Amino acid sequence: MSCFDRRDLGLLLLRLGTGGVLAAHGAQKLFGWFGGHGLEGTGQFMESVGYAPGRASATAAGLAETGGGTLLALGLATPAAGAAAAGAMAGAAALHMPNGFFAQEGGYEYAASLGLAAAGLAITGPGRLSLDHALGHVVDRGWMVPAALGVTAAATAVVVGARAKRLRARKTGEQETLFEGFEE
Repeated sequence: MSCFDRRDLGLLLLRLGTGGVLAAHGAQKLFGWFGGHGLEGTGQFMESVGYAPGRASATAAGLAETGGGTLLALGLATPAAGAAAAGAMAGAAALHMPNGFFAQEGGYEYAASLGLAAAGLAITGPGRLSLDHALGHVVDRGWMVPAALGVTAAATAVVVGARAKRLRARKTGEQETLFEGFEE
C-alpha cells in the first residue's frame, strides 16, 4: 500500500466541502432542515419562478443536491453524483442569471461555483481516499463520466428551456397598465 499523496488529500477536502454544502442545501428543500422551507415551501417557490410543477421540481432539485452531495462527500458513484449536483446548480444558476454574477446582488456566482466544483469532481474522479477506490471503481468507470454529464446536460437543457418558455408565456399573457391611477 503506497502512501496517499497531496492530490488524494486535496480531492478528499474538495469532495467533503462541496458535497457537504450541496447535501445541506438539498436537505433544506427536502426536509426543511437548516432553516429551509421543505418540499411544500420550496415547491411553491419553484412554481412561482417558473419551475413547474413546483413540488416535483423541488423534489428533483433536493434529491440531486442531497444525494449528489452525499455521494460526492463519500466518493461513491462520483461521475453520476457530480453530474446530478452540477445539473441542479445549472438550474439554480439559470434562476439567478438575470441578477448578474455576484451573489451579493442575487447573482449566479454561488450556484456556478458549486456546479463547477461538482462537475470537476465528476471528471477528475474521487481520488484514493474514497469509497469508489475502496470498491474497485465499480461505479466510477471512465465511460460513465461522459454518459452522466451528457444525460444530465440534456435533462437540464430541457428543464431550463421549459422554464424559459413558461416565463415568456407569462410575460406575453400579462397586460401592461396603460394609464397609472386610472379607474373605471
